[in-house]
Amino acid sequence: MPAATGEGTSSVPPRDVVVLGSTGSIGTQALDVVDSHPGRLRVRALAAGGSHPGLLADQVALHRPEVVALAQGDPGEFLALLPARHPGSGRVPEVVTGPDAATRVAGAFPDSVVLNGIAGGVGLGPTLAALASGATLALANKESLVVGGALVRRAMVRPGQVVPVDSEHSAIAQSLRAGVHERGLTSPVLSGRSEVADLVLTASGGPFRGRTRAELADVTPEQALAHPTWSMGPVVTVNSSTLVNKGLELIEAHLLFDVDPAHILTTVHPQSIVHSMVTWRDGATIAQASPPDMRLPIALGLAWPERLEHVEQPLTWDAAQSWTFEPVDDVTFPAVSLARAAVAASPTHPAVLNAANEVLVDAFLRGEIPWLGIVDTLTEVVAAHEGITEPTLEDVLGVEEWARARAGEAVGALR
Repeated sequence: MPAATGEGTSSVPPRDVVVLGSTGSIGTQALDVVDSHPGRLRVRALAAGGSHPGLLADQVALHRPEVVALAQGDPGEFLALLPARHPGSGRVPEVVTGPDAATRVAGAFPDSVVLNGIAGGVGLGPTLAALASGATLALANKESLVVGGALVRRAMVRPGQVVPVDSEHSAIAQSLRAGVHERGLTSPVLSGRSEVADLVLTASGGPFRGRTRAELADVTPEQALAHPTWSMGPVVTVNSSTLVNKGLELIEAHLLFDVDPAHILTTVHPQSIVHSMVTWRDGATIAQASPPDMRLPIALGLAWPERLEHVEQPLTWDAAQSWTFEPVDDVTFPAVSLARAAVAASPTHPAVLNAANEVLVDAFLRGEIPWLGIVDTLTEVVAAHEGITEPTLEDVLGVEEWARARAGEAVGALR
């Protein structure tokens, strides 16, 4: 795609976009990016769970997609919201419903960029459908790779089809593109990996950075949800407090960039300015730094390999500032080491880790288990799994079901 001649004056048509999870945190920020770049991006379809029908109706009235997917809810009731909230809003979209609605929409627009911002393992089906259609996949649903990494890799029909949207993986993609020797590289997936020594994932440290295990025995859900830097959904925020999110990102980085898990390092960086780094075999390290705002990696995911103008204010250099880095406390936060061991064990161990964690986080938020019980129990469930070397989709779904049941039994024993 040739470079634009200026914001809003490009000689090429706008890029078509499908947003999955449009009423969630990633989806709403993605639509903010679209709103700010009307000449560059155009919404073709939206998909949402259905728990925020008013917000979805507002999005439909503003962006006028051709299709809307609802995982649950009555399509007639939803369509009735449009004229009630936005008289004269124009074309009525086609509405598809059901648990596979997002998957059907994800595979229906092969010439679009499909942003998968769905939370949780349910994002795997839409990921596979988008890839099979040939669409570019802007992937914010890390669970797709964690749960079905082997399936996702097999589903890709061309190099560079997956563009990472997680801030850490977007940072790695940008750093690799800056440092790899092949000119004209447009794919974020690592080329010339023999030149790479390590990938370095940064972590904010979450709300409990610096505390010991003993000091975390009585953590409440309210405390775990008080993230110092990012505004995210409850599951992701709790995962950040346990560093399970960093473990999932380690697995995702291994699958995206084909780097051995032993060479994917983590460091705590509380300022969340350096989003990740690549260290090269000659000793150089390339880092990507920007304000902690998800619209930046989202915008890059939608426009890759181009950059949109004026997405966020850049860092400033007219005042003193300090960036600090410190090692992860693996005793208090063993989740990263657990994830590294899981991805090395078999292709299905990460699926067990993810599915069991979802059950355990939900139990913690309901007050059924202590915060320390999340990763302690997760370790037990992962250790009990017998891996599958070449899993099918049915295998992965079965493994997830087993993991959820095993985690549920453990929750019952802890009550």
